[in-house]
Amino acid sequence: MHRKTFPFLSLFCALGVLVGTQARAHVSLEQAEAVAGSNYKAVLRVGHGCDGAPTTQVTVTLPEGLRGAKPQPKEGWTLAIRKETLAQPYESHGKTIREDVTEVSWTARDEPHYLQDGWYEEFVLRGGLPETVGAVWFKVRQRCTQGEWNWAELPASGATSTAGLKAPAVRLMLKAAGGGEHAH
Repeated sequence: MHRKTFPFLSLFCALGVLVGTQARAHVSLEQAEAVAGSNYKAVLRVGHGCDGAPTTQVTVTLPEGLRGAKPQPKEGWTLAIRKETLAQPYESHGKTIREDVTEVSWTARDEPHYLQDGWYEEFVLRGGLPETVGAVWFKVRQRCTQGEWNWAELPASGATSTAGLKAPAVRLMLKAAGGGEHAH
């Protein structure tokens, strides 16, 4: 009888390891791939607080080259953006853009709006993606009533795997357009 249960026990253990690995990706993107140079809706998913404490603020540092970012307001949260002067201005709808959004922050207005540790929430923004194919990174700082997570660790230069990182930044893989797609 024990021999028959071992395959099931092995499968159960393997599933536990898989679920445990996925649980470490605490902030993730709903769509982890997009076409370079296209418009993109970044849906950042926050799945827990800080060691049991509720989340009170989520701050996202945008990838270099993301243009014209516009965050989505969230009921009960105050929205703030930070803009910086661009090293390389760009043209958009006939205007030269010299300053652009580099950081977006959502802060809970009061305790009833805190994101409890056992809850899940999405924080959304949209913008134009860089033209270059490859990985871009969203760095996310999650502040809680006690403690914080700074999801900002990057893999070694040129690498895209976040394996082994305790608090990895959120990766978006940009791919080339195919089949006659047009990036706006």
